[in-house]
Parts: sequence; C-alpha cells; structure tokens
Amino acid sequence: MNLTALGFNTYFEEQMIEYKKQTKLVNCVPARVTLEHKHSYRVLAEEGEWLATVAGHFAYTSLAREDFPAVGDWVLVEKMPGEEKAIIHQLFKRKSVFSRKVAGQEIQEQIVASNVDIVLLVMSLNADFNIRRLERYLIAAWDSGAKPIIVLTKADLCANVSDKVRDVESVAFGVDIFVTSAYSGEGLMDIRALFTDGVTGALLGSSGAGKSTLTNMLSGEELMKVSDIREDDAKGRHTTTHRELVVLPEGGCLIDTPGMRELQLWDQGDSLASSFQDIEQLSAVCHYRDCTHQKEPHCAVQQAIADGELEESRLQSYFKLQKELAFIERKTNTQARLNEQRKWKQIAKGLKKGKKK
Repeated sequence: MNLTALGFNTYFEEQMIEYKKQTKLVNCVPARVTLEHKHSYRVLAEEGEWLATVAGHFAYTSLAREDFPAVGDWVLVEKMPGEEKAIIHQLFKRKSVFSRKVAGQEIQEQIVASNVDIVLLVMSLNADFNIRRLERYLIAAWDSGAKPIIVLTKADLCANVSDKVRDVESVAFGVDIFVTSAYSGEGLMDIRALFTDGVTGALLGSSGAGKSTLTNMLSGEELMKVSDIREDDAKGRHTTTHRELVVLPEGGCLIDTPGMRELQLWDQGDSLASSFQDIEQLSAVCHYRDCTHQKEPHCAVQQAIADGELEESRLQSYFKLQKELAFIERKTNTQARLNEQRKWKQIAKGLKKGKKK
C-alpha cells in the first residue's frame, strides 16, 4: 500500500521525524486506522494490514476518549514479530476532525472521522428531507477543518428537485451541492471525480440517506449492506453499524459512518457564524449592538422576517443551536479543568513512586 495514496503527507511526515527523534521509536512505522473494535483497531501500513492494540503507556497517559485513536487517524505502530498484529505507540496530531457529543446525558466528545479532506453531508430528497438537521451538520462540518459538500440522494423519488435545491442553497452558503440518484446514475460520476490519490472523504447523514449505496457505487463492489426505506414514514433503517475507512480502486479513501437520527453538537460555537451568515450580516445593522433579535426596536433580523426575506423557523433554529453550544461550552470548560487536575495527580503519584524506589 502506497502511503501517499492513503493520505500520508508532509503534515504527518514532519511529525513522524520529530516523534522518532524524541522517543527513539526506530522500529515503528506509520499506519492508518481503518476500523475501530471495542478494545482494538485494524490498521493499514505500507507492509500490510494488521490488528492493533494501544501500548500500556499510551493507555495510561490518555485521559479522554479523544486521546485514543479513531477511524481515519494516523498512528505509529510496532509490528509484532511473526504475527499479523501490532502495538500502537503514538497518535499523530489530527489534520481535521468531525466530532459530536456522545449520545445521552454524558458530556464527552465522540470523534466520528478524522484527517478527512472533504465531508460529504448526505441527505435524501424523499420525505426524510430536513433543512433544520442539515444546519446542524453544516456547523459541525465547518468546524471540522475539512471542506463541506452536500450530496442530495434519491432524486428519482422527488418530484420537485429544483425547489429542494433552492431550500438547501438558502442555508448552505458557498457549499457545493450535488444531486444524485443510484437508480439512474445521476451525479455519481461527479462524486467519484472528487476522490483522487491522497484525498479522504467522510460520508455523514441520517439513517437511510444513501451513504452505504454511495460507498458501494464508489468502491465498485457491495462493501456495505443496504436496506430499503420504511414504507410507513419513508425514513431509513440503520444499515451501517460501524465506522470504516475503505480505499477506493480509482484513488482516494472513504469513511462510511452509521446513520445519526440526531447530531448533538460538540463545542463548535465558532462555526455558528459560518453556517448562519445571513443572520450574522443582518445583526451587524441592528440599531442596538447587543440586540437579541426578539423584541428590540429597529431590529434588522426581525424586519427581514416581516419583509419575507428570512424565515422565522431559521431564526428559531439559530437561537436553539446558540443555546445548545453555550451549554456545551460551559460543560467542556469544567471538564477541561477536571482533566487537568487528574493529569497533575497522576504526575504527582508517579513522582512519589519514583522517590520510594
């Protein structure tokens, strides 16, 4: 496997040289995580594909979920002699990362895909079409460091494609939009052209949006199981149950991910402005600098709603996401302080043990 084709570039090469200088990991080679199991990983290196586990020191110094490898990560591994297994000693700094809050009440980050160049936000044009959900995905995509691209699937099941595209354009400023159909083949060649050697893309979207179908089309084989949509509500069934990186035959890599019925945002407040440029621009001409866009006089945002230039539902979505991100920021700041305290406790404990010896 050619590492350059797999996405290994100067950003990672410079890190590898520095790591080897500092740690003397001379027997280690770079590898990319293609699959994450419960306590192990599948990694792809120049010499082959191996099952890998993290070294004891790596696990001891990792305090949070994001400190461990995720699908798409580059790691330094040491192959075990005579076995198709390896030990992960070092995690490379990520070039980009698409994150979300873990499901439930727990305040923790879950890395969905890392080191991707393009994030393909997949949404079907059938009854599961949802602009408010797309707004969430756009915030996370802008924050990831990768280029967001919108892929509208199942065009053959939609009678008013142009209307739906206009709806998407009204919230996706400066984002390329591709309309596709697995049935007719529309748009699939355009998607395939995005992937060249060294380019990694991640497919993200809700269940049944057509991500697995796209993966199969791009790879040229049935890599992912595909299910029909439910007849009662036109929503998809879960098909992909895990994140996996696949190497495409015509160049590039693709990460397919399980469908998410709801994407809970993770500390992505800085990207809110990028996704809601229309509201941000209107805010700049409000009479009051600290206008909340609710009951203040001479509010440009409320005037735009009255004039029919801005939908009330979009403003309410903006308020909801703003509140959600503020909550996450408060919680993560508290969590960061606790992690820092835990780190210094571990260091102090290690120093005490050293003195006793």
